[in-house]
Amino acid sequence: MGRFFKNVNRNKALLFMVLPGAIWFFFFSYLPLAGTIVAFKEYRFSRDGFWASIFRSEWVGWDNFKFLFSTDDAFTITRNTLLYNIAFIVLGLVFSVLLAIILSELVNRRLSKIYQTGMFLPYFLSWVIVGYFVFSFLSMDRGLVNQILGWFGMDPVQWYSEAKYWPYILILVNLWKSIGYSSVVYLAAILGIDKSLYEAAMIDGASKWQQIRRITLPMLMPIMTIMTLLAVGKIFYADFGLFYQVPRDSGTLYQVTNVIDTYVYRGLMTTGEIGMSAAAGLYQSVVGFVLVILSNYVVRRMDKDSALF
Repeated sequence: MGRFFKNVNRNKALLFMVLPGAIWFFFFSYLPLAGTIVAFKEYRFSRDGFWASIFRSEWVGWDNFKFLFSTDDAFTITRNTLLYNIAFIVLGLVFSVLLAIILSELVNRRLSKIYQTGMFLPYFLSWVIVGYFVFSFLSMDRGLVNQILGWFGMDPVQWYSEAKYWPYILILVNLWKSIGYSSVVYLAAILGIDKSLYEAAMIDGASKWQQIRRITLPMLMPIMTIMTLLAVGKIFYADFGLFYQVPRDSGTLYQVTNVIDTYVYRGLMTTGEIGMSAAAGLYQSVVGFVLVILSNYVVRRMDKDSALF
C-alpha cells in the first residue's frame, strides 16, 4: 500500500491531467452501463423517476432482441451496415494516408496549412447542413447536377427516387466529410519520422516513390493498424446523420440507405418501445467488442508491436 501511494505522489501531475477525462468517462460511459438492463425489459415510464421505471418494468428477456431479427428487413439493414462500414474503413484508410502523404510533400508550408484547414473543415459541419449541400446538387428542379446534365442535352435524374446511385453518393459524402480529420493523425505521424532516414535514402539514389514505399508506409503501419482496429469496433454502428439526413429520409431509397441505426429510430418513433432501441445498442456494442478482440488477436499473432493491446 505504501508503494502505491508513493507512485501516486510521484505521478500526481500526470494523474491530475488525466482526472477530467476519467471523470467524463465515469459519468458518461461507465455509469450508464447500469441502464443496459432496459434491453431486457418492457420499459414503461413511472412518475417516481428513471430508476423506478426500470425496476417496475416487466422483465421480457430476449424478446426485445427479436425486433432486429424477426422482420424481413433484418438481412437488409445488417447487409447495408456491414458493407458501408467496410467501404468506409478501407477507402477512408487509403485516401486519408494518401492525403497525409501529399500534404507532407508540399514544400510551401503556408499553402499546406491552408489545404489542411480546407480538408479539415467539413468534419465540423452538421449532417443537417451537409444534407442541404447535397440537396443543392441533386435537387430535381434546381440541382446543379441536373443543370449540368441539361447543358449536355441529357434528361434530369430524380436522384431521391433512384436507389442505384446512392451507395456511391453516400460513400463519396462520407469520405469528403471524414478524410480531412483522419489525415491529420497520419500527417502527425509522418512529421514525426526521423528525417535522416529520408536523407540516407536520397544519398542511395532512392526515388520519391521508393522513399514512400520503403520508409513512410512501413513507419505508418502501426498507427494504421490501430486506427483500423478502432474502426472495426464500430462496424455495426452507422452514422445516423449520413443515412437519415443526406437521403432526406426518402422511402424509395430504404433498400440502400436503411441501416441498423435508422431502422431502430423509425421503430422507436412508431412503437415507442425504448427497450427495443436499448437492445439494438447493446447488440451493436457486444458485436463491436468481440470484433475488436478477435481482430486484435489476429494482428497480435502476426505482429505483436502493431497490436492495440
